[in-house]
Amino acid sequence: MPDYLFLMHDDAPPGATGGDGDWAAYIGRLQAAGRFQGGSAIGTGLCVRRAGAVPPITARLSGFIRVTAEDLEAARRLLAGNPVFEAGGTVEIRELPRTG
Repeated sequence: MPDYLFLMHDDAPPGATGGDGDWAAYIGRLQAAGRFQGGSAIGTGLCVRRAGAVPPITARLSGFIRVTAEDLEAARRLLAGNPVFEAGGTVEIRELPRTG
């Protein structure tokens, strides 16, 4: 079964994503369903490269969650209850392809 990343964007209205209890409930549901593979808030950082101009970090990303799902549509359904999604913010879903 493929893994997917939910990349939460920092574009929900201020205060609309609820508190820690909303996140705990959402993560708990993913864990109970056997779908949660990890996640974290994303802090500040920097972009680096060997040579040339360095772009700024992607400031709109605020966190990520890794889940397992049958396909992209099943991953999308796992957004129900996600505080960013429910508040009208953007969640980017990316498949983590298996290589090797």
